[in-house]
Amino acid sequence: MRAAGPQGFLFKAEAAAAALFGVMGVVTIFWRDWIEAIFGWDPDHHNGSFEWFIVAALLIAAVLLGFLA
Repeated sequence: MRAAGPQGFLFKAEAAAAALFGVMGVVTIFWRDWIEAIFGWDPDHHNGSFEWFIVAALLIAAVLLGFLA
């Protein structure tokens, strides 16, 4: 059995980040006001455009990190 070196840690970190970003992207699809609820900040004045930007960015990051892992 090989010891987990830097490559093992990097894989786990990338896979965990990809999973986290993927979950956050899906949560944002179904609960669009989580930014307002958690941070009390309303950047788009409830029109939803900022949330769709967040969904796209999170899912793209999840896919890219998944490929890197």
